[in-house]
Amino acid sequence: MERHLHNPLTAGLSDVHRPQPCTLVIFGGGGDLSHRKLLPALYNQALDGELPANYAVLGFALEEMNDEGFRDFAREGIETFSRQKLDPAFWPDFAHKLHFQQGSFTDAEAYDGLKRRLEEIESRFGIPGNRIYYLAIPPSLIEACVQQLKRAGLVMPLDGSGRFSRIIVEKPIGRDLASARQINAVLCKNFNEEQIYRIDHYLGKETVQNILVMRFGNSIFEPLWNSRYIDHVQITVAEEEGVGTRAGYYDQAGALRDMVQNHILQLLTLIAMEPPWTMDANVIRDNRQDVLHCLRSIDRKEIDRSVIRAQYGAGFWRGQEVPGYRREEGVANGSTTESYVALKVFIDNWRWSGVPFYLRTGKRMPKRASEIAIQFKSVPPIFFNADRSHPLEPNVLALNIQPNEGLSMQIATKLPGPKVKIYPVKMDFRYGSTFGEASPEAYERLLVDVMAGDATLFMRRDTVESSWIWIQAILDAWADNRSRWLPEYEAGTWGPVEADRLIETDGRKWRLL
Repeated sequence: MERHLHNPLTAGLSDVHRPQPCTLVIFGGGGDLSHRKLLPALYNQALDGELPANYAVLGFALEEMNDEGFRDFAREGIETFSRQKLDPAFWPDFAHKLHFQQGSFTDAEAYDGLKRRLEEIESRFGIPGNRIYYLAIPPSLIEACVQQLKRAGLVMPLDGSGRFSRIIVEKPIGRDLASARQINAVLCKNFNEEQIYRIDHYLGKETVQNILVMRFGNSIFEPLWNSRYIDHVQITVAEEEGVGTRAGYYDQAGALRDMVQNHILQLLTLIAMEPPWTMDANVIRDNRQDVLHCLRSIDRKEIDRSVIRAQYGAGFWRGQEVPGYRREEGVANGSTTESYVALKVFIDNWRWSGVPFYLRTGKRMPKRASEIAIQFKSVPPIFFNADRSHPLEPNVLALNIQPNEGLSMQIATKLPGPKVKIYPVKMDFRYGSTFGEASPEAYERLLVDVMAGDATLFMRRDTVESSWIWIQAILDAWADNRSRWLPEYEAGTWGPVEADRLIETDGRKWRLL
């Protein structure tokens, strides 16, 4: 069974960007990310006929596991988390490609053994030495891992031979500007920048990929995509759950580092970038980087007016009582780590001058939802909008990133009947209902892109560091403030009243999702 899924971003480029024969080495192959996301993603792409004919997967980790144990581990993950059911007829062919090598991420001898195993697998499967290293490991191990790869001769130089070595690094890339620069320095000392794929799974979501197609493949949007017609933009990433088992990590990070620095700022750059002159990855990434250059810094005098942080308090989630953030197991006593942040930001260029972008993200909110909403300016207060006490609702274009990927447009229309009564209606598009099947998961698209050498949806070094420069100013102001208490919002609500004031002071309001 082969079903070839179409990537809108690479339309017309299929002869250039095809997945190449390769071995994917998953460092941390026995871990949660591999179990829940990576192995199911590979299975789905294999089932859809998107993987190259000659490929293999090698898990590398400390767990005591052999090839058969790894295949059982993969099967359990696929049966539990895959978007497509396990096909018994297809499974043996896929399982045959899965292998496991036990070893320490810091042990030189383990990498020598890894090299021998790779050469044996490549010989058996007819793979020409192309390797992708996926670092599903803690950031603290990245330096040792890449140095050992280089020492063992596992990094192929860009010498025109046609063979490649590529490395995928999971976010977070650092926890501040200094640590991000250190990680990037280590990566770039051992790999060429063209070999490094810094992954942000949000950029692999179908709706995010479709942003450029929507903007530049339809003549009705781009002429209106500027400060003359757009009143403001809202980007919301809401999470239902609390910190859960991630409390140890999250209490050292917080919402600004965990969500804004990477996910939300990347969504912002796609929405706000200038039209690219080609679909080449570096051209698109240059245009996204330009947005970060134009992002107005929030100085210390503006912090309290433009940035709101808060923690969730006790409340109810799905009918069950849940504790407040400071009461969660693994959270430090007296923690001032934010579980919610809202910001008002501006992009100082000709296209967006004066248009506010309102960003918010938080945990323990009423529902899991991610949305980008572009609100257009209201029509003049004449004719149908002449009653100032009951103004017409503005047009809104909403891009739903999760859970129901798609987009909608709110417009004004007349209610049936002899009198002129205006009513806002929503035109809806959903991937699932239109195309009749679930959209590929983000990791599915991104893994195939790395195999094809397409870096469009990955972060470049300068982009990572530019976003940290902007975020670092806020982190430094918070550190100097030394607050011992943060505003609270009840679990199961949309955030603190301070966040409402942030946007309502401007005569606007947050969207209800």
